Amino acid sequence: MRFGSCIREIEVAGLLERGHWPQACTPELHSHVKDCRSCTDLILVMQTFRAARVQTAAIPRLEPAGVLWWRAQLRRRNTAIARIGKPILGAQVFALAISVVVALGWLTLEARAGFRSLAWLKEFPQSLHLEVLLPPAMPKLDANVGLLVGLLATLALVSGVVVYMTSEKQ
Repeated sequence: MRFGSCIREIEVAGLLERGHWPQACTPELHSHVKDCRSCTDLILVMQTFRAARVQTAAIPRLEPAGVLWWRAQLRRRNTAIARIGKPILGAQVFALAISVVVALGWLTLEARAGFRSLAWLKEFPQSLHLEVLLPPAMPKLDANVGLLVGLLATLALVSGVVVYMTSEKQ
């Protein structure tokens, strides 16, 4: 037994929720709603809530003051970083240009002199005496030791650059 509610309320509520009231309503249901106070009240309440929801959604929502302050501080900090970064980038480009000019000048002078100042590079592996570290059963690696040192130095340099680049992004 139901007190104060109608059997057809579920049907009317379904039509209201889908937005089909009164267009998709059968004439029999329409006449029932006119006579039933419970269904009429349901329609009135649901339409009032829907209208209030539409009105509330139309009002612009203001964000809390703390969020606005935080965004302003973040924007100010990013602007300051960008302003500071411009001269630094200019200095880096200038330093790179000077380095390239000096390197090209040095290579030009060395080419004219026959690359005599690089003669010590041929004797560098022997001056390290790395053969002392090798076991006696190992064959002589005079030419390959220089290559090994060069490869290890290159590996260390590339590893350092990779570590620097990954830590810079964080």
